[in-house]
This record gives sequence, C-alpha cells and structure tokens, in this order.
Amino acid sequence: MDIFDALKRYFGYDSFRENQEDIIMHVVAGNDALVLMPTGGGKSLCYQIPALVMEGTTVIISPLISLMKDQVETLRANGIAAEALNSGNDSTEDLLIRRRCVAGEIKLLYISPERAIAEADHLLSHMRLSLLAVDEAHCISQWGHDFRPEYTQLATLRVKFPNIPIMALTATADKVTRQDIIEQLQLKDAREFISSFDRPNLSLSVKRGYKNAEKMHFILNFIKARPLEAGIIYCLSRKTTEKVAEDLRKKGINAAAYHAGMNPSERSMTQEQFKNDQLLVVCATIAFGMGIDKSNVRWVIHYNMPKSIESFYQEIGRAGRDGAPADTVLFYSLADIIQLTEFAKQSGQQDVNMEKLRRMQEYAESSVCRRRILLNYFSEQTDRDCGNCDVCENPPKRFDGSCYVQMALSAAKRTNEEIRISTIIEILKGIHSPIVNKKGYDRLKTFGVGKELTTNDWQDYLLQMLQMGFFEIAYNDGNKVKVTAIGEDVLYGRKKAELYIVDHSEKESPKKKTKFRLEIPTITIPGLPPTTGIEDPKLFEALRSLRMTCAEKEGLPPYIIFSDKVLHALATIKPTTLEQFGCISGIGEHKLQKYGERFVSLIRKFV
Repeated sequence: MDIFDALKRYFGYDSFRENQEDIIMHVVAGNDALVLMPTGGGKSLCYQIPALVMEGTTVIISPLISLMKDQVETLRANGIAAEALNSGNDSTEDLLIRRRCVAGEIKLLYISPERAIAEADHLLSHMRLSLLAVDEAHCISQWGHDFRPEYTQLATLRVKFPNIPIMALTATADKVTRQDIIEQLQLKDAREFISSFDRPNLSLSVKRGYKNAEKMHFILNFIKARPLEAGIIYCLSRKTTEKVAEDLRKKGINAAAYHAGMNPSERSMTQEQFKNDQLLVVCATIAFGMGIDKSNVRWVIHYNMPKSIESFYQEIGRAGRDGAPADTVLFYSLADIIQLTEFAKQSGQQDVNMEKLRRMQEYAESSVCRRRILLNYFSEQTDRDCGNCDVCENPPKRFDGSCYVQMALSAAKRTNEEIRISTIIEILKGIHSPIVNKKGYDRLKTFGVGKELTTNDWQDYLLQMLQMGFFEIAYNDGNKVKVTAIGEDVLYGRKKAELYIVDHSEKESPKKKTKFRLEIPTITIPGLPPTTGIEDPKLFEALRSLRMTCAEKEGLPPYIIFSDKVLHALATIKPTTLEQFGCISGIGEHKLQKYGERFVSLIRKFV
C-alpha cells in the first residue's frame, strides 16, 4: 500500500493538502523533520500516513490524555489499530496494550513525554519502531508560549534510537522557537516544512472598549444567531469563566465553565459533553480545547485579549477545523492591556513577553487587514486583503482628533502626570469623583472640557492615543499616564493627530455572517449530474440528527462519525447509491461499509 492508497482507503481523501505529501515522503525515506502547520491544517496525517505504510509502530508523544483519547477514537473509527498508554488505563489494559505493541499489532501508539522517557529502556526497546513523532513540540522550547520542562528530556530518545526518524510537529513557533526545537531534540539534518497559516474559512473580528454588560448583550445575540452551533468563550481568569457561564445559563443558554481550579471529574465531564454536542458553549481559560480535535466548533470568542499572537492563533484555530465557515471575535480594552502587562513584567521572561504582548496589541488595534497581520507575524506575506475580517468589510474612517488628544494630554500635564486614565476621563467629563475632589482637579482649566463625549468614547480614543504613542503608562509607578515627545508635539500644536471614528453601530445585535461560502470540490460520481452547489439545509439538519444517533449508539463524539464538512457535501451533492456515497471527500472504506446504507437511505427520501 502506497501513501495515496492509505489516504483514500482510511481517510477518504483523493489528494493531500499543502506540504503533506512532501513531508510524508521525506519521513518515509528515514529523515528527520520539523513540521509547522496551523491548527486544523492536517498535522496528524503527516505521521498517521507514514505509520500505515511503514513497517513497525509509530510512537506519538503527546502532552494531554484527552488529546490521546480523541486521536485514538478517530483512528479506530477509520479502521486503524491505535492505542494510548497513559494514567487513564488500569493495569490490565496497560498489559494488553504492551503485549500488542511487542507483537507488532499496533500501528500507532500515543504516550506522554514522561512515560516515553520511562519506557525507553523497556517497552520501546522491545518494539519495532518506525517513527517517533513529537506533537506540540513548541513545549520543548523556553522561547515557546507553552514551555514544559518534561519535554526537555526527550533528547535521550535520539541517543537510544539513533536510526529512527523523528518528526517534531507544532502549530505555532517563531524562528527562534523552531531552531530551539531542532537543537533540543537533536534532529539530524532536519528539513523544516512550514505550511501556510492562512485559514480563509475563519472570519476575524475585533470589538474594543465594550463594558461587561455590552459584551454579554453581544454574546447572547451572537449565540442566538447560531442555534445548534458549538463555540468556545476564552476568558483571562477562572472567576470570569464562571461568571460568564452563569450569566448565559440565566438567559437560557446551555453553557458551562472550564478551568484548572475545578474538580477533575467535573472538568472532564464538561469536556466530554462538549465533544459529544451535549453542551454547545464552554467558557474557559486558555487550557481548554488543547485535548480535543473537535472539528465542528463553529465560533470562538475571546472575552479578554490573549497574551500573545501565538496563543490567540492557536485558540481561534480550534474553530472551523473541518474547513467549513467559522467566526472569531476578540474583545479587548485598556483594562486587559494593563493586566496583561503586569503579568508579563512579573514573568521570568519580561522582555520576550512584553514584545509578544505589543504585537498582540498591534493586531487588535490595527486599521489594516487583520489576516495580513497574522500571516506577517508567522513570516508569511500576501499582497491582497482577505475580505473576511472586520477591517476589510468596514474600513475605519479617520478624522482630525488633535483637539481630543490635546484635552487628554493637557489633563495629564496639569496634574504633573500623576494620574491614571480613569482620572483623566473623570476630569474631561467633569465628574466630581473622590480623587478629583480630594486633589482639587475640579479647578483645572480642562475640567469638563470633554463632557460632550461619553465615557466609552473617551476610553476608545485614549486607547488609540496609547497605541499611537502619544502617551505611555508607567506600569511600575501605579499605572500613571506619562506624555511622550510625539504627544507633546500634538499637545503644543506642532503636529496634528488623526483618530478613528468610534463606530457605535457595531454594538448592535450581530448577524450571522454568510459571506464565506464552503467550496464543495467538483467530483465525478457515476450516475449523478454535475454538482449544482446548492445545499439543502433541511437535509443537512436531518444528516446531523442521524449522525448524533450513530454517535450516541457507539459512545463517540458526532464529529468522529463524520465532520460538518462531510455533511455539507452530502447535503449539496446528494449521493443516492453506496458507490456515489464513497466518492465523497472524507469518507473512507471503513466508514462507507459501516454507515453508508443508513445515510444513503436518508438522502433518498429527500431526493
């Protein structure tokens, strides 16, 4: 069986995605490789196909039990012999798996980094190894965004198994991190494969300056516009996840919190319910979602700004993994920036983390195509705007905001730069707050000069002024506002300053996006006319219901039966025979035999 036979037979695809074929051929030839491929880009196939065509067993080193479980379930559903050795097994299960590995009956074995090191002189030495795959390889680097000390011991595997090819895989790693991965794992003449980070099916949108009540109003309408669609709301703190989940439940939304402080069994139950579509909305800290390959997450919302573009890209990458349209929304505010800056300054890598945060700010506050910013961060350039982000759809309008900048900076100067942003707003709005009255700021010439603007408007404009460099925040001095040299140029009339008009309409009820259309590939199916490209929405819902029935009967997540993308293709092409059904991209021989008759019978009723 060659790699194309394996691809079609087990996974139901006729062709490889970008770089996959080159990566697979390189590794099958016995070479080391570093694979950088975005979440949802098809990393797992890069070691699963070699595992199927090479003699022996491929060992995949993975950091999360839930991720191992998900991968093993998916492979078994495709008729592939796969197992996982982890603390979730009992001693009998472990013994049986070990025997099957030694006997060569397992094609893919998933194992934790700690267990891999412990078994190097025992189980692994008694197996016929074909390939060692290190998933989430950025965890080995101190420069990566998720450094894990246990990964640093994996270099011993190169010493123990010098002739076995090693593949390192990650979704997010800059140049420094990539080089560190190669050195840490002692990869030999490793070729780097860097795939495009473009995920055109993901819409990108940023909402700034929203208060918590406004965020909740937006989120409620956002979810209501997407019934039966699963999504994740990422929050900065455990407390926020619980509050947001509780507020959503009060409004009739089936939502749950997920964070490291919860009882492990409760956390596990939340993740399982989400995988199985019994729970559609999870409010979580950043750890959630790493352990599952759920392909039908249709949206991701960041309630707070992430600490880096790497984190942000990995988290939004958990939406639309099947290639079907998905939406992403990022909320951010001055409060987020201040809190994240404090976190960065308290970390052991202040300079690195501050720079990563600045790049994240640039993305959130940009007036140019957001996708171009993301791609540029990962050293990928494009000469055109994406048309699927909020900046492309509604370019911001500018105006001469010099007078507003002068008002704000004058307030800072007249108080000897001893006040925070909140106090500047109070002075400009003419608010007699305790600190204004105590310090006598109500006697300043600037007191009340900006009362015609709302507090929200002032927060937005001050955020723009901060990004443009007109003032800095002294994080080591009580977050006081300090006017910069270019800020003084505007303050004293030497230069003008353009601001972006605050768009209040974006805080209205969000509508579901329909601009990005899922492309169904043209295929030749015996007995069927050319594809019309028109999907039957009622058939799609009926197929989704049948998928759920099959999943519940087998105790599997629905997306493991078939992805949303496969269901969309079925609802568009409408195959009425098993032969036609087997031609659909993503349906392999095992699933054709197992599910074909039931799904074809349903489609016939609609046709």
